[in-house]
Amino acid sequence: MPGSNPYDHGLEQSPVNYRPLTPLGFIARTAQVYPQRLAVIHGARRYNWSETYDRVCRLSSALKAAGIGRGDTVVLIAANTPEMIEAHFGVPMCGAVLCTVNTRLDPAAIAYILMHCEARLVISDTEYASTIGQALALLEHRPRVIDIDDTEGPGGERLGELDYEAFIGAASTDEPCQEPVDEWQPIALNYTSGTTGRPKGVVYHHRGAYLAALSNMLDWQMPRHSIFLWTLPMFHCNGWGFAWTMAVNAGTNVCLRRCEPQRVLSMIRQHGVTHYCGAPVVHAMLAHAPKEWKAGIRHRVHGLIGGAPPQLPVIAALHRMGIDLLQIYGLTEVYGPAVVCAEHQEWSELSTDLLAERKGRQGVRYTAQEDMAVLDPVDFTPVPRDGRSIGEVMFRGNMTMMGYLKDPQATAEAFSGGWFHSGDLAVVHEDGYIQIRDRAKDIIISGGENISSVEVEEVLYRHPAVRTAAVVAMPHAKWGETPCAFVETSPDASIGEAELIAHCRSCLAHYKVPTRVIVGDLSKTATGKVRKVELREHALRLASEDAATPID
Repeated sequence: MPGSNPYDHGLEQSPVNYRPLTPLGFIARTAQVYPQRLAVIHGARRYNWSETYDRVCRLSSALKAAGIGRGDTVVLIAANTPEMIEAHFGVPMCGAVLCTVNTRLDPAAIAYILMHCEARLVISDTEYASTIGQALALLEHRPRVIDIDDTEGPGGERLGELDYEAFIGAASTDEPCQEPVDEWQPIALNYTSGTTGRPKGVVYHHRGAYLAALSNMLDWQMPRHSIFLWTLPMFHCNGWGFAWTMAVNAGTNVCLRRCEPQRVLSMIRQHGVTHYCGAPVVHAMLAHAPKEWKAGIRHRVHGLIGGAPPQLPVIAALHRMGIDLLQIYGLTEVYGPAVVCAEHQEWSELSTDLLAERKGRQGVRYTAQEDMAVLDPVDFTPVPRDGRSIGEVMFRGNMTMMGYLKDPQATAEAFSGGWFHSGDLAVVHEDGYIQIRDRAKDIIISGGENISSVEVEEVLYRHPAVRTAAVVAMPHAKWGETPCAFVETSPDASIGEAELIAHCRSCLAHYKVPTRVIVGDLSKTATGKVRKVELREHALRLASEDAATPID
């Protein structure tokens, strides 16, 4: 018919030309194409990709035999071990949803997660048996437990009727992979930290996991067959998606139960590690490690840093060791990394200070994250590209969560205006690269002036003795709030509050200078982030003590 669209007829979607996107196909292909390539190293254990795929299929079959299928949640509470890698494929292969839980949570928090996600089965490392046992005791209905008794771990009490090897050992490999009915089908569930209340369950779909895995490889420019050291906990946003990335990469996963600098550097040398990820604290501890631990690394290593911009002394120290850093930014709700400080060849001609400034920006959207913008949170207009105007970072696209499990109100609030609201405040530079200025809740308002805690932290990091810095608001009788800084210094440093305040005063407007600087160890999360909620409580106590101190 004249005028009709010829592409609307005879070109229908069918099983011949369409299948839902899922990362499950990555491991099947790699096992077929590169069956003998080394997939996993864990102590004395070695598995090639054919063996790993076999174990994954056995896990899926064992779960099906246990009555686990679509709509069920399987919880993993474990260290970075082969079992964690296998679960990222074996659990969704039987149609279920994988929920990896922070091993540092207390029993009450773990019990809440198990109850909230209606866990049908828990696979747990015996190292954490004491905590998990207490959590299970708080539940009205106890899920079935399978134990991981890892020879590389310290051991512990067994809570289940079977260990993992016995569970998968009796299973068949003949059952085919159960692909998702729809790529919108959930694949994973990750709980937020819950610093402002109960943790929220963030639901990922197969399509997002597929695209996030590919984007990791593309935006980091990972060559095929990379050797990846698991310094990042796999329970954190599914290891930023790298559990799936390494399958499509056909690379080698080097497992690591504990992220200790001497151990990390030794494994980089021993296994020829090419890539690793982590929060700033991970990279800082490598940079500050003793010289003898750093010796012998003769190949280039690539590190991915998220959580805070890399500091110049850390960048320089790691570069001398042969480690190059690339900054990413993201949140649990956007599958982990969603913004990357994409580097340009001409940056190599910049001075050290200018290069550090460029690398200090969070960057541009990930390849597969369709839309990211810095917007006015009221009218959703983009902020000018002037490097000064502050707005909220927002996302939308295929690498954005399905929503919060059982919490439609929180989902609606997070998605208001047709965007996911990150809660992070940023500026946009002329080249389109964004730079985080603060969390919305971390802005300090002193005498009517907005102070960015990130700006004050960046100044503190310029002092050579400072390893970690965190700034929060402290109540003040006159100004409402003033900055209060908490600083962790190098072990050999001898520095006090007065010197650090003087350092800040030389670089900042007077009203931005911290009123107090507390020097000591900082409490951190399992992913290396400073626990600012504890620091706010500390600052509140300090303010109360100051108010109670009589004036001479």
